[in-house]
Amino acid sequence: MTWWQQLVAEYTGLTLYEVRELDYLHYLTMRRDAFIHKMSQTEKGREYLDNAWRMEQTKPDRPALRQRYKKEVKADGEHYH
Repeated sequence: MTWWQQLVAEYTGLTLYEVRELDYLHYLTMRRDAFIHKMSQTEKGREYLDNAWRMEQTKPDRPALRQRYKKEVKADGEHYH
């Protein structure tokens, strides 16, 4: 038994035997969900998840950047000066 299998068993309510019998893709999906669930239970874990999500983003969040830096945008997409 691995820590990951135990985590999936606790999260899903499956027995360890049932966890070992899952097809691999289904197991990986449950493992991911179980890890996210466990991490979201603490402040430090939520911070980790937020940082992990942010690091995976490939495009800038333009509305959030504009709001942060207070740059106003007209309805037609042009910038106010």
